[in-house]
Amino acid sequence: MVAQLLVIATGAFTLVVASVLVAPALFSEHLTRTGEESQQVQQHAEQAFASSFAISLAVAMVASLTAAGLVSWFMVRRVARPVVALADAADAVAGGDYSVTVPTGGFGSELTRLSTAFDHMATRLAATDATRTSMLADLAHELRTPLATLEAYIDGLEDNVVKTDSASYAVMRDQVARLRRLVVDLRETSAAEEHALNLVLNPQDANVIVRDAVAAAQPSYQSKGVQLEAHPAEEPVSVRADAERAQQVLANLLNNALRHTPPGGLVEVEIRSTMGTSVQILVTDSGEGIPADEIDHIFERFRRADPSRAASDGGGSGLGLTIARAIAEDHAGSLTAQSRGVGHGSCFTWTLPMNTTS
Repeated sequence: MVAQLLVIATGAFTLVVASVLVAPALFSEHLTRTGEESQQVQQHAEQAFASSFAISLAVAMVASLTAAGLVSWFMVRRVARPVVALADAADAVAGGDYSVTVPTGGFGSELTRLSTAFDHMATRLAATDATRTSMLADLAHELRTPLATLEAYIDGLEDNVVKTDSASYAVMRDQVARLRRLVVDLRETSAAEEHALNLVLNPQDANVIVRDAVAAAQPSYQSKGVQLEAHPAEEPVSVRADAERAQQVLANLLNNALRHTPPGGLVEVEIRSTMGTSVQILVTDSGEGIPADEIDHIFERFRRADPSRAASDGGGSGLGLTIARAIAEDHAGSLTAQSRGVGHGSCFTWTLPMNTTS
């Protein structure tokens, strides 16, 4: 506001100086050209001009300064109000309050965009904070079981209640392995969600990706008595993928299907092309299925359709699907889940772009 008033005052001062220097001289020159020789008439005319010019200039200056001041005040208020609201909202967010909302009606589209972006940022921060809180709680829960088991066995060994034999050591090794797997999966999850996996995308045959993944998982399936079948495409299907990470996605999906498919069940891996622009790799099982209210949450960290099975089946850290989806999205693709409900199996579909380069 002060800067605007300084500009107005400078303009007014320049106008007055220019008028005083130019207007009287021009008037005298034109008066002389009229041929009027009476000094009294010339003096009266010049006085009349000076007084009328001064009054007109003063009135015009007051009117223009008033109008300019009001317009400046209005503009400053219009600009300052959303900026003040943004500053207050930023202070609230800095204090941990993410529920703030900023009015989007600002002076100009730029402030409106800024307000909208700030609201979006506050929403994302709130979601991140909620995820962090939930993850810490889930992590504490995941750590509790193996740590409690290890503590119980150590106490039992010290009190000679638990035998010092291979079985006891095997149980403790399993719990240590579970802790190690959890740490590795947490690191992988963070890297995947932050897009820091440094994928090396090269042309790959989707048939080869599926064949290798199925071959690697086959022993585990045979051990449990679950049938695993691959249905590759009739011709090579080229996709741009990181070979190692692609195997990781399918390994996580196949491990998940194996955990939730009882002995005698069937898991199928199929390749489909979609309109020549993308490729779908489907992992379908005849297992437990997914409840309808869990479909939207199945890819969240530590999410399990049946949490009670986590300890009984040695089942993963609850991060496998989270990692798989993050890797799928880093391939410019997607990973979705479908199920007709509990007891009707489930289907996970990994969609990734087809390789179009020659």
